[in-house]
Amino acid sequence: MEKNVVGHRIRAARFMRNPPMDQKDLLAKLQVEGLDISQPVLSNIERGKRPVYDIELKIFAKVLGVSINWLLGETDTPQF
Repeated sequence: MEKNVVGHRIRAARFMRNPPMDQKDLLAKLQVEGLDISQPVLSNIERGKRPVYDIELKIFAKVLGVSINWLLGETDTPQF
C-alpha cells in the first residue's frame, strides 16, 4: 500500500478537469477558499514530499470537485 496517495491524486484531479487545471489556477482557487499555499509547497504535495493536513484535504476535494475518499485512495471513482 502506498503511503502518500493524496498528492498523486491531487495532480491527477487537476489533469482530469476539462480543460486541465494548472498549478497556478489551483493555487488561486485554494486561496479563495482560505488555503494560501505557495507553488513550491503544492509541488511538494503532488510529489508526495509533504503531507496534506485534514483541513487542506477538505479544501482540495471541494476545489477539485472530487471526494475526500477518492483523494485518500479509498475508491476508484472520483465522484465529480
